[in-house]
Amino acid sequence: MSPMSDTPTTPLSVALKAATAPTHGVLDQRIMAFNPFAGREHYAAFLQMQYRFHRDVDALFSDPELNRLLPGLSERRRFHQVAQDLADLGLTPSGDDTPPAFVPGAAVDVPGALGWLYTEEGSNLGGAFLFKLAARIGFDENQGARHLAPHPEGRAPSWKAFVAQLDAVPLDADGRARAAAGAQAAFARVLGHVEACCPLPVAQGTPA
Repeated sequence: MSPMSDTPTTPLSVALKAATAPTHGVLDQRIMAFNPFAGREHYAAFLQMQYRFHRDVDALFSDPELNRLLPGLSERRRFHQVAQDLADLGLTPSGDDTPPAFVPGAAVDVPGALGWLYTEEGSNLGGAFLFKLAARIGFDENQGARHLAPHPEGRAPSWKAFVAQLDAVPLDADGRARAAAGAQAAFARVLGHVEACCPLPVAQGTPA
């Protein structure tokens, strides 16, 4: 996003949405092209992708400074729910030697981390449609689709509360730019996990 499209008066959440819009659109199209709810095998691959991303960000939910700025953040983590969803299907995480994006105990760039958390929390808001599709193949908040279930207070109220906290964090122009870079990096990371875990079939008869 160009500096002209972001000003100190623009809510951070609005700026991050604009900064990630192109990649967000590509990601959504790529995921649906895979059709993750076509059956158990496709859904299992989708879960492996989700596991990798939530592993990437899990350390952020126990960071003291982030929890100070975003009260209740630790209660929003979903990594263990994804792990349980995999176990429900009798699966273990697929091999991935790449270290998570954030390591427990390591120093965190707070503005950049806010961008990552914006991406992670946004995925829960958008999960309502996915949750309904998961139900069609037999999974719900008690079996296989725990991580797609809404927060106890509801998706929209939870998202609005998170956005209010996010927008209240005082960031200068540099901090806002780092937050945008973090959100963009998070979307790119997810797209990489999708490519690794959810390959599309090779088109037959395509000229070499």
